[in-house]
Amino acid sequence: MGRTESCFTNVRNTMEIFEMDVEQTKTIPVQIAPDLAVGGQEVVLMAGPCSVESYEQTRAVAEALHAQGVRILRGGAFKPRTSPRSFQGLGLEGLKILRAVADEFGLLVITEALGVEHVPWVVEYADIIQIGSRNMQHFPLLWAVGETEKPVLLKRGFMATITEWLLATEHITSRGNERIILCERGIRSFGTETRNTLDTNAIALAKMESPWPVMGDPSHATGRADLVIPAARAAIAAGADGLLVEVHPHPDQAWSDGDQSLTLPEFSRLVGQVRRVAEAVGRSGLG
Repeated sequence: MGRTESCFTNVRNTMEIFEMDVEQTKTIPVQIAPDLAVGGQEVVLMAGPCSVESYEQTRAVAEALHAQGVRILRGGAFKPRTSPRSFQGLGLEGLKILRAVADEFGLLVITEALGVEHVPWVVEYADIIQIGSRNMQHFPLLWAVGETEKPVLLKRGFMATITEWLLATEHITSRGNERIILCERGIRSFGTETRNTLDTNAIALAKMESPWPVMGDPSHATGRADLVIPAARAAIAAGADGLLVEVHPHPDQAWSDGDQSLTLPEFSRLVGQVRRVAEAVGRSGLG
């Protein structure tokens, strides 16, 4: 079966707005800052704590990112936790902490909008809006972020097909926003040894079959800090344009996702190894 007859033909047919070439889809870089784009020659890292817990915790991570040359700080202010009894995030106060810390070190901010009502706040305090795995098909939320001018990072649902993932982007673009970044964060499989399974096939296919940059999330894909660096290497080797990584000064004290969070020294090792893989596959380094 040729590429023109692939399972993505229907997706392509519904994406006429992009005037995509069926035979040769080229990634459209998403400009985040005047000197930083996702989907270009550089591999872009976005890192930070799963949850913003305090100014001090967030600042410690931001300082480490800045020292490594990482430009984008991630952190959760609104947390879609599986259990309602788990920490749900600091909300607006968390957004204010993220912005203050990022401005101190000259960083950009990516954070999740959990509901339509959060979009105006996230637009005010963040540079990139994240749509989490559970909200990949939360269509009113996709429409809301589609009406903004902010870049949108759309995570793949952990039980979604690649076709469903790509079609979800249309709910954003239909409202005028074409600044989309895809993120493969692992899918549910039969294995119980890891939280999810990193789908490197999806990274490669999404790059070939859509115009959007693709990130990898090795933290959620594995659920284990000791597997994050190997998974990060694999994602970049498969063609990912960047990584979304959870980092915490003291993972054993983290209020959420400590098991999959890297320490600051571990993150430094990840940066070094990812840089070498990026150069090996023809990328120009890290951005």
